[in-house]
Amino acid sequence: MGSVVELYEALASAPDERTRARVIAGAFERLEERYPHLPDLVTNQQLRETELRLQKEIEQVRADLSVRIEQLRSELKADIEQLRGEVKTDIEQLRGEVKTQIEQLRGEVKTQIEQLRGEVKTQIEQLRGEVTTAIERSRNTLLMWLIPLMFAQVGAMAALVKLL
Repeated sequence: MGSVVELYEALASAPDERTRARVIAGAFERLEERYPHLPDLVTNQQLRETELRLQKEIEQVRADLSVRIEQLRSELKADIEQLRGEVKTDIEQLRGEVKTQIEQLRGEVKTQIEQLRGEVKTQIEQLRGEVTTAIERSRNTLLMWLIPLMFAQVGAMAALVKLL
């Protein structure tokens, strides 16, 4: 039986109920052979129910995700605040270390400056002594030359006065 008309004629020509039932069973068997996936088909109502269930599950997943996202945000905020505190502590510690090192360097620089001042003063005193000694020697040398020259000049003038 290939068509609905043939099925109708077979049912109409069947002499009793038993034969009609057999024709109907045969038609169902051929229908199942022709369409093996037929039992897996769903109705519009079943499809709509499944769609509603899926929408409900999607909304539940969205709600769960929203809750989880909020939890993660709060955890991240807490972690960020903790890191900020740690960074502030580290910065303060580094500032203290830097201040200590700066003070130490200032002390070293002051010490070196004082040493240099002492050395410069010593060198200045040495130079003053050397300059004073050199001036004394120059004065003595000048006097040593000047006095005989003065006598020679006086003598030369006296000789000129006698000549005139």
